[in-house]
Parts: sequence; structure tokens; C-alpha cells
Amino acid sequence: MESFAFVNIFLYVAYLLVFLAALGAIVLPLVNALGNPKSLLKSVLGIAIIGVIYLVSWGVSGDEVTAVYTKFDITPTSSKVIGGVLITTYLLMGIAVLSIIYSEIRKIAN
Repeated sequence: MESFAFVNIFLYVAYLLVFLAALGAIVLPLVNALGNPKSLLKSVLGIAIIGVIYLVSWGVSGDEVTAVYTKFDITPTSSKVIGGVLITTYLLMGIAVLSIIYSEIRKIAN
């Protein structure tokens, strides 16, 4: 039983470390961005572009609900949101692959 006490303690320590790492990953770039507002503007622009891509994907996605969906209590609204997220993921993955290919071709050309 005593070994479980150590596991619980280490588990709470791990939770604390993950929380501190997440907090640092969010706060430190913001502190750095305040010193350089142009970089903050680029970040906001990137987030806005991803938001627009999601809104277009959400508008294109369907809201159909099949028998399998009803088993998991998925409504037409949640089906549309899930479809939008999936289409956004596919588009961003495609953009990333095309960017990698473009950068490699550009390196070869130089």
C-alpha cells in the first residue's frame, strides 16, 4: 500500500509540471511578443486565417446524422461542427505538405 502513496505523489507532481509547462508555453511567448508588437500582429493574423478556414469548412460540411451517429448522441449541429473540424484538419495538412514541397523545390533551385 505504501508504494501507491508514492505513485499518487509523483502523479500530482507530474500534473503540476505539465501545468507549469503549459503556463510557460502560453505566457512566455506573450511576454516576448509585447516587446515586439509586429510579431504579435503576425500571430493574430495567422489565428484569424485559421478561423476563416474553419468557418468555410463548417459552411461546406454536412449535418446528416446516420444510425451510427445516433448511438453516440450526435446531433445535426455537432455533426456539422465535427465535419468542419475534419475538413479544416485536412486543408491545413494539405497546406503543410504543399509548403514543405515548395520549400524543398525552392532550395534546389537556389
